[in-house]
Amino acid sequence: MKSKVLLMGKSSAGKTSMRSIIFANYIARDTMRLGATIDVEHSHVRFLGNLVLNLWDCGGQASFMENYFTSQREHIFKNVEVLIYVFDVQSDTKSDDIAEYTSCLEAIREFSPDAKVFCLVHKMDLIPVDQRDAVFAERSEELQVLSEGLSIACHPTSIWDETLYRAWSAIVYSLIPNISVLEAHLENFCEMCEADEVVLFERATFLVISHATRKTHHDEHRFEKISNSLKSYKLCCSKSMTQFDSIEIRNSKFAAFLDKFTSNTCIMVIMSDPTVSPTAMDINIQVAKSHFEAYVSIRK
Repeated sequence: MKSKVLLMGKSSAGKTSMRSIIFANYIARDTMRLGATIDVEHSHVRFLGNLVLNLWDCGGQASFMENYFTSQREHIFKNVEVLIYVFDVQSDTKSDDIAEYTSCLEAIREFSPDAKVFCLVHKMDLIPVDQRDAVFAERSEELQVLSEGLSIACHPTSIWDETLYRAWSAIVYSLIPNISVLEAHLENFCEMCEADEVVLFERATFLVISHATRKTHHDEHRFEKISNSLKSYKLCCSKSMTQFDSIEIRNSKFAAFLDKFTSNTCIMVIMSDPTVSPTAMDINIQVAKSHFEAYVSIRK
């Protein structure tokens, strides 16, 4: 089951950098050596067994964009499930950016009217902290008006913090057709373990797929921060030619367990009781693993 995902935006908006961080294990500072994308670069990323993201990274140079809207129009925009359009928040060619985004929407309405649209207002780290909310709100409102009639979501992003993981987790979440079934099973597991929270990550990217929560938490960005930290730890292990199978974190207030789960996921279980037995938790995860492999798979 392949889901066609278009990644578009003007040249130097940051499309290839974010793709490389999420899917190719780059760290932010290493993206500076990436060159411009020529025409369209295709990649296939497997999620949760049968779901494959067919990602089209479309070069943003003017000559390529013109071809997308003319000679390649049907080829590019037909059967699209998700359009991701990346805006450089400091771009001084805003009028051209909006014009090309409008052309994308016209083609999507013609060839893929049911596609979901995600607008990423990128490089937010370049905006002073006290102005970011206002700048994003203004840009988001403008994009919502332009995208009337389509399913659209806007996200502020930067390659230097967890916002990138938040946006891409939302994108992947939108592509999982049986997410309600997955969430129901995850909530049952959380209840039976008497856990505060259970989080399911995609194993290669550490994007958050789903979670179940029994206790109120005040940090709404906690999942993306965990994704960012786990990805960094994974890269450190790779540099030393090792891999981690599981992680246990424990202090006087909580215990957290991260373990490989299904063939494409990892699971994190957070408990308020710091004295919980790691052996008992490992048994719970192993029993749930076979259940999730058997009953929770990607289906149209």
